[in-house]
Amino acid sequence: MSIEQYKIVVSDIIIDVTHKRIKNLHLSVHPPLGSVRISAPRRMKLESIRSFAVSKVEWIKKHQKRIQNHRREIPQEYLNPENHLYLGKCYLLNVTEQNSHPKVILNHDTIELFTRKNSTKLQRQAILESWYRKQLIELAPQFIDKWEKKMNVCVNEVRIKKMKTKWGTCNTKAKRIWLNLELAKKPVHCIEYLIVHEMVHLLERRHNERFKAYMDMFIPQWKQYRKVLNNISTNYEKSEY
Repeated sequence: MSIEQYKIVVSDIIIDVTHKRIKNLHLSVHPPLGSVRISAPRRMKLESIRSFAVSKVEWIKKHQKRIQNHRREIPQEYLNPENHLYLGKCYLLNVTEQNSHPKVILNHDTIELFTRKNSTKLQRQAILESWYRKQLIELAPQFIDKWEKKMNVCVNEVRIKKMKTKWGTCNTKAKRIWLNLELAKKPVHCIEYLIVHEMVHLLERRHNERFKAYMDMFIPQWKQYRKVLNNISTNYEKSEY
């Protein structure tokens, strides 16, 4: 069955609508111009989609303004000297070329990147991202163990990957959590919030009032943490409801 795509206009906002084989509506606002997309279940009527869009007009406008006014991050070249984030703190990157195995060492205010001579930008990026991945793999289980006991749920596996549209996802059937590699640049409390968010999906799959009630119970400050997570500059700027 082909995917149905069309446009609707709500409050002078042009919205791209796509019918997919999904259970719930998904609304997102995309850089660089704040384009709006809605993914809807195949059988959902246009009137219901339009009503949903009308109810989210203020949210859409808010995030369009944030995206349009947001200062985009300067592309990184992985050269000396250059600022890089780790757990919400800015470090100065020091690149050292040597004839030995590549590695990364974190100091008080610097990230020491050791690479082979004549390494390319992509090779240096890969070394640093591999280090970011290792840090997240070591950090995430601490939060998962903590919240498994409090929430009475079980996470079978956590994996890390680059994601263009989400900070994390939860496969509720496999009880597997995926985390965006970019989270390694965020403050620790934002990482914990995101992990709890995904774990709550093991109790409630949808982002409904029951889901929000669980979040209020487990992390009362979750809305503030979400705001911090989305406002600290990285290359991730899409807004999703």
